[in-house]
Amino acid sequence: MTRPANLEDRFALSDMAARELANEFGTPLYVVDETHLRHRIRKYIEAFRSAYAVSELSFASKANSTLAILAIAYDEGCVIDVASEGELEAALRAGVPANRCHFHGNNKRVEEIARAVEVGVGQIVVDSFEEIDRLALFRDSLPPLIIRLAPGVDPKTHAKISTGQADTKFGFNISDGSAERAVVRLIELGVAPIGFHCHVGSQLLDPEAQRSGGFLIAEFARQMHERHHLDIRYLNVGGGLGVRYTEEDQPTELGEYNRMIVEAILEGLGPLLRPTLGQEPGRSLVAESGVTLYSVGAVKQVAARTYVSVDGGLSDNPRPALYGSVYPVRHIATKPREVESESKFRIAGKHCESDMLFDDVSLPRDVQADDLIQVLCTGAYNASMASNYNRYPRPKTVLIRSNGEMQIIQRSETWDEMFSRETVPNDLRTTIEVGS
Repeated sequence: MTRPANLEDRFALSDMAARELANEFGTPLYVVDETHLRHRIRKYIEAFRSAYAVSELSFASKANSTLAILAIAYDEGCVIDVASEGELEAALRAGVPANRCHFHGNNKRVEEIARAVEVGVGQIVVDSFEEIDRLALFRDSLPPLIIRLAPGVDPKTHAKISTGQADTKFGFNISDGSAERAVVRLIELGVAPIGFHCHVGSQLLDPEAQRSGGFLIAEFARQMHERHHLDIRYLNVGGGLGVRYTEEDQPTELGEYNRMIVEAILEGLGPLLRPTLGQEPGRSLVAESGVTLYSVGAVKQVAARTYVSVDGGLSDNPRPALYGSVYPVRHIATKPREVESESKFRIAGKHCESDMLFDDVSLPRDVQADDLIQVLCTGAYNASMASNYNRYPRPKTVLIRSNGEMQIIQRSETWDEMFSRETVPNDLRTTIEVGS
């Protein structure tokens, strides 16, 4: 297998390795490189600790909750951020101790809270007054509580991944007094929070929004310490550092990013408070460590445009349809051949939608059926957002181990598995007479 000569580059397969993987495992296929992923996590942890010694890195499992990925993140020292009972179950099945999981979610059911308490999660992140009422049912056995805040920061990113502004479904608004009322309510219940959390948005290429969010929640923490004698032991500024989907995407260098965020938090805290600081990146850790392989099917000229249809699409990568996301795309000929000059193509999926994956992509003019398309930077939000739309099985995931071995860590569903949840009532079944 070919890895980047420099691990700071995005992981990519050589043409030969891509052909080998496609021949052995089929397409569409997710591929994640273990060495690259471990390097990304270690580098982030080192940068954070260099900026602030008493720090803790969580892996946002929503980015990729494949069990082997969670196991690697935990093995490298990450806490696991889970946002549902299902993600909690994934972490537990990956071998992560419950006390190394932080439980999020803006609308936790009583049953979910009960499960989190039963297994002994490390933290619950409180998101609403209704949730406080539900937590009160378990007040004698609750883990440490963290209040999620809406600091009123509107980051420069896609509206659908912007979460820190005042008008958001997440957390308690600082400016309208909701956040302080939540603090008081928990103190009255005898389960005072130990700190605060915010997440202003995703795919942020500079630290300004994170700095603003960090300063505001730190300032609020200091105020709660002064007004209510709150013991501030933990602050988490979420995750959000962007990745290099395109050559134009140039995220702030990791050391500088962490230094600037910590600097803003400490300014807001003042000289007396020094809690543990947390971050919870997901995309930043795993996106650049994964690729997706497709096979070309039809190549169709339509008016002035040529469509290249691949054997995947909306069901294995919904982000282009949801967010207009752009990815780096590479063509791989089925067999080595002399590459012709390039032209612009539209790469389309095979679903019953417009299902345009990538537009204005440069490919050789002679692109043809059975060629491969390698899409870089798909380690985050592809496997975790995949669906069975149009009844397509979700792709396999292959992990390239640090020793070069290839292992399937997530297989496709069988037809029996896909339809195992469904029944047809007897009176709806059509009786077919033989010979009719």
